Amino acid sequence: MVERQEQMAPDAMMTRIGQAVMLHHGGDREEARHRLLKLWTEIGEDGTPLHRCTLAHYMADTQDDPDTELAWDLRALSAADELSDGGAPGHPTERHDDLAVRAFYPSLHLNLAADYAKLGRHDAARSHLRLARGALATLGDDGHGDGVRVALARLEARLDEAGPGAGETPGPPRQRP
Repeated sequence: MVERQEQMAPDAMMTRIGQAVMLHHGGDREEARHRLLKLWTEIGEDGTPLHRCTLAHYMADTQDDPDTELAWDLRALSAADELSDGGAPGHPTERHDDLAVRAFYPSLHLNLAADYAKLGRHDAARSHLRLARGALATLGDDGHGDGVRVALARLEARLDEAGPGAGETPGPPRQRP
């Protein structure tokens, strides 16, 4: 009976993350960023991968600086990879977390692709778009899944318009023999 209650009890940290995200979606980006940063301090670098992944994923969206946004998105991907690489040894909650994180991968890679595109690193952006496309099967045919697919196609089209290698820093000039 106690185990069943634990399984049904809401995850307080996820609720608090969700409340901060609602602030962001409501237009209060600064307060959302402040609350998410406070939650990050509570979770710490050793917090559960699902919490770190979720929080970092949304924290990236509140950033003004593209390099800082990239850093948060990389943290989210790292936490997702940690859970997917054996962080679910058998506890039912951890297996559920693994499934939840797998559904994040298309969005995580899409966000990283967008970050790299903003920074003019189009080859890296295209690489993450391929990874996002490869993970699309984890998404349902719902509003979220459709939104990710549309955003992915839009970013692919933007990068295609830019052309291959556009925005990449060229190497040193070639010496003529």
